[in-house]
Amino acid sequence: MEAIVLAGGLGTRLASVISDLPKPMAPVRGRPFLEYIFRYLGKNGIGRAILSVGYKWESINARFGDRFEGVELVYSVENEPLGTGGAIKRAMRLVLGDKVFIINGDTFFNVPLQKLEDEFAEEGKLMLALKKMRHFDRYGCVEVDDRGMVTAFTEKGYREAGNINGGIYLVRNDIFESFVTEEKFSFETFMEEHFKVLKIQALLLDSFFIDIGIPEDYAKAQIELSDRL
Repeated sequence: MEAIVLAGGLGTRLASVISDLPKPMAPVRGRPFLEYIFRYLGKNGIGRAILSVGYKWESINARFGDRFEGVELVYSVENEPLGTGGAIKRAMRLVLGDKVFIINGDTFFNVPLQKLEDEFAEEGKLMLALKKMRHFDRYGCVEVDDRGMVTAFTEKGYREAGNINGGIYLVRNDIFESFVTEEKFSFETFMEEHFKVLKIQALLLDSFFIDIGIPEDYAKAQIELSDRL
């Protein structure tokens, strides 16, 4: 199984901590955050990871090279930021199989990838993993019907409870073929605009989730993340 890891983030909100590193290289208990991602991928049967990189990507290559504990690492390099959609579309050129997992490089969502594989419909183009959250305002929500099909994406705003996009997807490698896209675009916006055509599946999983994108959660990761692997 293969995965694309979106590892091109600048980490603007973590500038005081990692001013000279890509966000996924932020240290957590003395190890780059990406190392936790790679260990997770290996434990979930991923043998090949395509790293979508840009900002100071050389630091990732210098640290990990072309293999980490049995996971082959391949680099898809952006000369300028392409957005999550543009980054995925470029990385798709390096995918060998007919489908691939997509993993955010600045979040850790400890879901069993095989479960997504098992639930993925034969005619499906895209499945995303959802996380139930309580008392939050940082994320938009994903609404689903009783068949687990996405019916709406809602904007950020305070909610007592809701299901958020956990940043893990399983997609067909031809997902963009029927659409005209710009070179730079957001994958999240792409999903929101075309969810009816894509017939997006969603799987709700109550697994450990953390987002290191803001300082308070980054500090929380120093305490909680190392125990997960």
